[in-house]
Amino acid sequence: MEYKAKYITEDIKLSSYDDKFFKSDIMFDHHMLVWFISGETKIIQANATYMFRKGDIFLIPRNQLATIINYPKGGHPHKTVVMHLSVERLKRFYSNRNIRPVPLKFPKIFAFNAHPLLESCLASLIPYFEMKDIPDDIASLKITEAISILRTLDKEIDNVLANFEEPGKISLVDYMEKNFMFNLPLEKFGYLTGRSLTTFKRDFKKAFDTTPQRWLTQKRLELAHYHLAEKKKKPVDVCYEVGFENLSHFSFAFKKQFGYAPTALPAS
Repeated sequence: MEYKAKYITEDIKLSSYDDKFFKSDIMFDHHMLVWFISGETKIIQANATYMFRKGDIFLIPRNQLATIINYPKGGHPHKTVVMHLSVERLKRFYSNRNIRPVPLKFPKIFAFNAHPLLESCLASLIPYFEMKDIPDDIASLKITEAISILRTLDKEIDNVLANFEEPGKISLVDYMEKNFMFNLPLEKFGYLTGRSLTTFKRDFKKAFDTTPQRWLTQKRLELAHYHLAEKKKKPVDVCYEVGFENLSHFSFAFKKQFGYAPTALPAS
């Protein structure tokens, strides 16, 4: 994979992937506003799957698990402008506004298509990526502009952007049953369920009577078998969607579990 990135600041970047595709399982520490210049992205969450293409603009809330698969398209790289909306910056933005957010149980991805206000804001950043000396306040002004536009376009977005709570302790069983397909470090699963790594492992053993690694592999293989046999998906797609990092590892684990390769299923 050939990856290129140019930065105005650490919160605003122009990102480009030139290879066939790039896949990652991510928990975002900041809200991310993304504008597509070219390529495609598939975003898989526990509740929904999204496809975004050239011209699309969307906001991914922080602390949400997602599998991200980026594809080039039509001979063009996967290219995006990405703006991070950090908690620190948002706290400053909302400090003089009387907003009482209602936390959303399942924050969604906010899609804005090619909205002219947001597109104009983000497109205006392009010249700055070629400059060496950028005025210090440019990034701050552009991020503030983007936040203001987002609030104009969707009144519900304050419930996400103005919510500064950190994850509290929640049901480990419910959370893991919903999010096992995301291949993240155990520390991240612990944080998202309101636990230290030690407490997470202890509670996991008590709840499932096995280790996290063994349980996660078993659940991912069961889901993969379902997708292959019932949904008639291709092994290469299933591999990445259920939490494996490469096709060879997936094929080996699948054959060890079920006695035959993923390609041997009649439905696939």
